[in-house]
Amino acid sequence: MPVRKILIVDDSATNRHALSEMLARHGYQCSIAESGKEAIEKAKAEKPDMILMDVVMPDMDGFQATRAITRDAATKHIPVILCTSKNLETDRIWGVRQGARGYILKPVDEKDLLAKITSLR
Repeated sequence: MPVRKILIVDDSATNRHALSEMLARHGYQCSIAESGKEAIEKAKAEKPDMILMDVVMPDMDGFQATRAITRDAATKHIPVILCTSKNLETDRIWGVRQGARGYILKPVDEKDLLAKITSLR
C-alpha cells in the first residue's frame, strides 16, 4: 500500500515545519506530534501510513515511542523511520531492535528521505 499520510514526530517546531513542507511538496499529507506520548495517541487515532520519529525528546524518547507503537496490536503495522542527529551505529541497532524500519540522519536529505519512504511501499 502506498504511503500517503505521514505522522511527523519532533519536539522542534522548526524541524516539524521543515519536514512537513518538504513532504507536502511531494503530495504527502502530514500531521504532527510534539512528543513520544502524543505520537502514540495519534498513531492509534489517525492510523498514518508511516511515522517519521525524532529520537531525542523530553518525557518519552523516540526509541520508547517506537517500541510502544511497533508492539501494540493496533499500530504495529505502521512503519516507523527514526529521524535523528544521533549518528552512532549502536543507536541504529537499538532503533531497529525497537521496531524501526529505517534510520535517517538530520539534517534530512530530501532525496534520501523520499527513497526511504518509497522503499516502504
